[in-house]
Amino acid sequence: MYFEERAADYGAARPPYPPELWARLRTLGRLRPGGAALDLGAGSGQATGPLLDAGLHVTAVEPGPTLARLLQHAYPQADVRVTRAEDMALASAAFDLVVAATSIHWMDLEVVLPKVHDALAPGGRFVVWRHVFGDPEAAETPFRSRVAQIVRARETAPRPDAWAEDRDATIRMLTASGLFAVEDVSTFRWSLELDGPGIGLLFRTFSDWSDSEVQQAVDAVAELGGSVTEHYSSWMVVLAPLRRGPCLPTSLGQPANRPVTTVSRRAHAAWKRVGDLVRRRTGSWTSPVAASGGECSQ
Repeated sequence: MYFEERAADYGAARPPYPPELWARLRTLGRLRPGGAALDLGAGSGQATGPLLDAGLHVTAVEPGPTLARLLQHAYPQADVRVTRAEDMALASAAFDLVVAATSIHWMDLEVVLPKVHDALAPGGRFVVWRHVFGDPEAAETPFRSRVAQIVRARETAPRPDAWAEDRDATIRMLTASGLFAVEDVSTFRWSLELDGPGIGLLFRTFSDWSDSEVQQAVDAVAELGGSVTEHYSSWMVVLAPLRRGPCLPTSLGQPANRPVTTVSRRAHAAWKRVGDLVRRRTGSWTSPVAASGGECSQ
């Protein structure tokens, strides 16, 4: 397992999630002291720690034994489970909040999404977010030009989860089952100054970067003056579970017993168009359809 080999460096190398992300979750009422949270693919605890600080009881799921040991040592108050999200036994209606922080692309959504849907308590939400290392909206810097050259020179095929940093592609995959609707979308932009060793430490945690490629990036920093300013972003999607009924599929790829009504299709299409417009202008959007808890009921 790639991250197991770099477990000791992972926590130090990966930057924390921006304060604005946690502030948005508070504004949305998702960080309720005393609530139960499930952190899927917890890694070194970059989400587990702030969730605990917010007063939630956290169950952290991490399949890597070394990472899980480091996670338990750093956050002894967390209930750490050494298993994959796909294999975790979850009680029904047990969690007020389920999160997947820069981890959803490693999971089998056909297995995980129905589990999460069933595990959410009434009023609970599934929140997915991730860092994007290299903000696509930022002006390209000399260092980012060098990074692009390194990537273009690769002879290997693109990784199968190349969609992982694409927010809209991820949304489509998360909502394809009909189990969840998008309630809120936010994007946070931030910058970080790194020297050569810092770039090396961070880039070695990227599973698609070879050691020789990392060294090329480190050398580029030295040639550019010894430090670079990196412009990164983090996006977050809040998903409301739709009530499962005869008009919703029970799993990804499985047809429903009855199609979604024309009214439902029109409502979702209309709000999607509005949401796309608002997101382009503001970076954030809350859907009244999702906020209502969904249109489909038993």
